[in-house]
Amino acid sequence: MRISEIHIYQKDLPVVDGPYTMSTMTLDSLDATIIKMVSDTGLVGWGEVVPLGPLYQPQHAGGARAAIAEMTPALIGRDCLTPLLLRRRMDELLNGHLYAKAGIEIAQMDLMAKHYGVKVCDLLGGAAVDRVPAYYATGIGSPDDIARLSKDKVEQGYKRIQIKAGGRDVSIDIAVVRKVWEAVGKQAQIVVDPNRGMTVADAKLLSLSCSDVPFLLEQPCRTMEEVMSVRSQIVHPIALDESLESLNDVLRAISMDACDAFGLKISRMGGLNAMATIRDICAARSIPHTCEDSWGGDILAAAIVHIASTVEPRLLEAAWTAGNYIEEHYDPENGIAVQDGYFKLPDGPGLGISPDEERIGQLVASYN
Repeated sequence: MRISEIHIYQKDLPVVDGPYTMSTMTLDSLDATIIKMVSDTGLVGWGEVVPLGPLYQPQHAGGARAAIAEMTPALIGRDCLTPLLLRRRMDELLNGHLYAKAGIEIAQMDLMAKHYGVKVCDLLGGAAVDRVPAYYATGIGSPDDIARLSKDKVEQGYKRIQIKAGGRDVSIDIAVVRKVWEAVGKQAQIVVDPNRGMTVADAKLLSLSCSDVPFLLEQPCRTMEEVMSVRSQIVHPIALDESLESLNDVLRAISMDACDAFGLKISRMGGLNAMATIRDICAARSIPHTCEDSWGGDILAAAIVHIASTVEPRLLEAAWTAGNYIEEHYDPENGIAVQDGYFKLPDGPGLGISPDEERIGQLVASYN
């Protein structure tokens, strides 16, 4: 079975009740690239890549489509059932751009799983659970507003709340942490995420000023080295997120003892198979981690739930998708949504998602 066609779509994803605010940016809409891969037997696989704007990482939507256009003509005719060889071929065609390669790989894995009549998670080693815990991420807000939102989400079943911080006076972030702790206490794990938006001094001040509040501090500063300099001087465990842009970065962080946990994004790591490799490395070192992506609709959300379901449950912190911030599902019947704080593993072969082609935006390129 070989790749006979690849079609690329562009879709705007407005932020529901937006904008979505972080320490380094404010976003009203996200630019999604959706990939439809067709085999010579007529089977279809779906992939997706949605960078979080042009400032979050060295990735952007136009770059994703340009990278896909650079590789795709040489992928037509390739075997659909050899993901390792497909990845190596993409690496021969283009240096870097793991996020674009991830979108293609997700489509190939969806297609291959459908060919064998299994779920994508089965190709990744098998699901340990049939549902995975979700976490909710707030935007930047006032202490009272974020505390109220956090309490509401805990009442909806979320067991992990991520508070956005940074990019403003650290005294406000300290007040937010204390208000959220008063509101939810031990009912949920609290994560404080400045998205690289704090100085070393502010990260220290935040942790030491809230030494009595248990929380995980996620990527407070810009670089891995800055985070390491904070790590030995604060009282809270640290997770790395934005500093992890490849498998090499994960290995580097482990070798340097740079953190206590990871936030792992499929697109940033280069796809589902790379995530599976990192999953097994984390298992060997007992490193807890999340499974997520920067943004995305049902296709990426399904991919997240599939890989998360294969993680040893004691090491899976939670999964996150952008579903709470998106108006519509690509698949109105099987769209990925949180129920009582959990994502259910999709039914059916492949990703378990069948996008309605009226809902996936504008066709911008076709290759055959």
